[in-house]
Amino acid sequence: MTQNVNDVLDEIKAKKMLGRQLFESIGSPTKIVAPMVDQSELAWRILSRRYGATLAYTPMFHAKLFATSEKYRRDMWCEIDGNPEIDRPLVVQFCANDPEYLLQAARLVQDKCDAVDLNLGCPQGIARKGRYGSFLMEDWDLIHKLIRQLHDNLDIPVTAKIRVFPEREKTLEYAKMVLDAGAQFLTVHGRLREQKGQKTGLADWEIVKYLRENLPVDTVFFGNGNILYPEDISRGIKHIKCDAIMSAEGNLYNPGIFNTHESEQKDDAFPRVDHVAREYFEIVRKYKESQASRIAMKSHMFKILRPLLPHHTDIRAALASLNAKTPFEEWEEKVIKAVESVVEAIFAQENIQELDQVVKGAVELWGGFYVTVPYWRCQPYFRPVNGVTADKRLTEGLKAQSESESNDNKRKAESALQRGNEKEVKV
Repeated sequence: MTQNVNDVLDEIKAKKMLGRQLFESIGSPTKIVAPMVDQSELAWRILSRRYGATLAYTPMFHAKLFATSEKYRRDMWCEIDGNPEIDRPLVVQFCANDPEYLLQAARLVQDKCDAVDLNLGCPQGIARKGRYGSFLMEDWDLIHKLIRQLHDNLDIPVTAKIRVFPEREKTLEYAKMVLDAGAQFLTVHGRLREQKGQKTGLADWEIVKYLRENLPVDTVFFGNGNILYPEDISRGIKHIKCDAIMSAEGNLYNPGIFNTHESEQKDDAFPRVDHVAREYFEIVRKYKESQASRIAMKSHMFKILRPLLPHHTDIRAALASLNAKTPFEEWEEKVIKAVESVVEAIFAQENIQELDQVVKGAVELWGGFYVTVPYWRCQPYFRPVNGVTADKRLTEGLKAQSESESNDNKRKAESALQRGNEKEVKV
């Protein structure tokens, strides 16, 4: 007798691991490579795992294109992606606004990953134009259908990554809806949709913490945002009480951000740019079948070498002249060996021990601290706006806010004292 459709669906749900069981089955990861457009591709995931990442997401794939275009799939995905020897645990992320195309795309990768994630956080203009990512935040019915389609019909679990609304209560209801639809992990990026590019600002850890405290205790919950240094990962987990922390831009400029063990070795947390560039290059060369890695290499090299390039503009010019079709031999000669030669000369200096110092600053108003790192080591990038970098804007803004609050409290205290004096006079 033919099985009832509902019975088949029940069997699928019974077989796949959900929630906390799924999280534990992949090793209870605490340090996660975020899904980034054209950036968290195979070679970068492999590198990041070597530096301490315990879970990685793919770049955001466009579900309809992935389902219908063989060329798009070939550019974004290859046989090595999701290989259990080098690329797991892995979550594949899609952006979508059509449940059927999303399911078709997810089925093409479900045997090569541990879960499929729905992107509900992309704030870029292309997401607005295509109506996906954070531009679905007002269409809760569609979001529910997208997640439920995968939850009911896919052989592996579905997860979701969201941004927050200005209102805490609305964000909490939104998160509950996403979980009700079937999401087994919830990643919360503590920024508004409008906080992007030069308006990025500081992620709101307090609203992320509020969600964690008010969602079911067994929810697998990841935090995202404000990760500059390895210490921020453990600080975020402790403050938010989340299961893991995800890093995007911090990881791109310094894969050592995931080296959170109790080590004072600066080579762990702030590796030399020549070492990282060589290691990443060799990974791309070894797994050259990954077209996505070849395409992403130039962008990654600019980020890895960012602190060094202003001091060696000849290397910057050479890097700018290369592309995905440039032979590996030319890449190695013009960039990798050139960087190695420069850093080798730096370390040949007699006073290198004095020069090669990583200095931690005082604790700032936002709870963390800044670190002064030599330009030959990987480090965070603070995007300047009108000549002022984000770290200085943030510090100045928080100081102004603190002074304003202090003045308000002072005025309230003086007002209360005045009212008290007036009462005494009346008596």
